[in-house]
Amino acid sequence: MSRVKILQAEQSYTFRSYFELPYEADEILAELDHSLIKAELPLPRTDRDIKELLELKHKLKAILPLVSLSNETARRETLVSPILLEVIYVCQCQLRIEYAINVNNWLKGNLDYLLRLNQNFLVIEAKNDDLTRGLTQLAVELIALSYLEEQETFYGAVTMGNIWQFCKLDTVNRQITQDLNLLIIPDDLEDLVPIIVGILEGK
Repeated sequence: MSRVKILQAEQSYTFRSYFELPYEADEILAELDHSLIKAELPLPRTDRDIKELLELKHKLKAILPLVSLSNETARRETLVSPILLEVIYVCQCQLRIEYAINVNNWLKGNLDYLLRLNQNFLVIEAKNDDLTRGLTQLAVELIALSYLEEQETFYGAVTMGNIWQFCKLDTVNRQITQDLNLLIIPDDLEDLVPIIVGILEGK
C-alpha cells in the first residue's frame, strides 16, 4: 500500500514549514528526492593557526555565567554572532543574514546565515531548542541552495548556540549526511571555527 504524501502539490511551503511538519526527516527528504543517512562526518579543516580563538574562548567562558540564554535572541547575540564574526575576520568571507531565496513553492524562505567564499556554508538556528527538527529544516535549505549554486557538496550546521551539529549534501547522489557528533561551545570552539573556515576555503 502506498504511503500518503506529506507534501501536497497545490500547497506552498517555506523553510520554517518543514520545521513544523510532524514527520521524520528521512520521510520529508524522500519527497524531495533525497535520502538521509546518519554517520560520523569527516569534515574539512583549515591548517592555518587561528591565534584569536583562545582569546574568544576565554571571553565566552567569562561572560556565559553572566548571561541568561533562555531565548533565541540571547543565544544568537552571545554565542552565534561572535563566532561567525570571528570566521569572517579570519577568512574575509561574505555573510548574508536572513537571506531570501525562492526556488519554487516547496523551496523558499530566508536563510539565517549564508557564508560565502570558495564554497558556501549555511547556518541555521534551531527553533525551540529542537536540533532534530532544525536538522530537517537545514537539509531542506541545503537542497534549495543546490538549485541556485553549482557545487557538488554543500555543508551546513544547525545550532542552539552552545551546541552545533553539521550536515552535508552530496548533490551527485542526492544524499544528506547528518553528523553523529556534536560540538559544544565554548569547549570545542578550537575545532568549530577551523572546520567552518576549512569548508569555506574548499579544503
